[in-house]
Amino acid sequence: MLSYCLAPPNYRLPDAAHIGPVHLQVSDLARSIAYYENVLGMRVLRQLGGDATLGADVDDRPLIHLRERAGARPVPRAGRFGLYHFAILLPDRAALGRFLAHLPSVAEPAGLADHFVSEAVYLSDPDGLGIEVYADRPRDTWRIDERRQLHMTVDPLDVDDIIASAGGVAWTGLPAGTVMGHVHLHVGDLAAAEEFFHAGLGFDKMVWEFRGALFLSAGGYHHHLATNTWSRGPSAADDEARLLAWDLVVPGRDDADAVARSLQEHGGSPSMIDNGWIAKDPWGTPVRVVVG
Repeated sequence: MLSYCLAPPNYRLPDAAHIGPVHLQVSDLARSIAYYENVLGMRVLRQLGGDATLGADVDDRPLIHLRERAGARPVPRAGRFGLYHFAILLPDRAALGRFLAHLPSVAEPAGLADHFVSEAVYLSDPDGLGIEVYADRPRDTWRIDERRQLHMTVDPLDVDDIIASAGGVAWTGLPAGTVMGHVHLHVGDLAAAEEFFHAGLGFDKMVWEFRGALFLSAGGYHHHLATNTWSRGPSAADDEARLLAWDLVVPGRDDADAVARSLQEHGGSPSMIDNGWIAKDPWGTPVRVVVG
């Protein structure tokens, strides 16, 4: 048992559970591909009609699936229930430094934050879908408070020091070892989010006293999933740019089936898919529990 976090009441995800690709609806596939290639350094792994799968520049692991809905409305400034951002985890701080040094060359504005457990850069794609690019600090430097929560902050980022860590090496695209680190969702109610994602899906609670947000994970990570009540909603409409689904990857079919049973016990309605199960959260965003 970890010395920090709060375990769910019944089913608990295996330590090896992690986030897989996110599935996004965009208004103009060619424009989105150009953005993800030029700004983030991704490459197209597969493309068929209005669908494309992208990954890191030198890695065949999918990170995002794009589906075009021509003319889809952009995400409004106040957000919708559903995606706040998806978060791309770089393998080390030097890679984050190379990325930060690259952003002025593509004239891309960014938000910046030091979260103590990680250092992060925030972007928006052409449809207003939120993106985080980040690097973790070593786990042995994380702090735990008296209530068994991880210590997390929103402090200024030391950009110069991060860029210096790159040693003058130029950005050439997302490096090998880049993964989808976490997903952060706008929700309508944290208690309902806790029931679905903690009690039902089986995530541990990692931080639960952070200004209208709840952070959850498996295996002691700082968070694989965050939820917040910072948007008034409503849920994203079918004709808007939005998160179509996100993948939770578990080691085996028995694990996927156990998640499905737990969700059913806590008000979810999972349906079987080829490689696992799919269920909608209380605000209509699907999570795909898949074997990988």
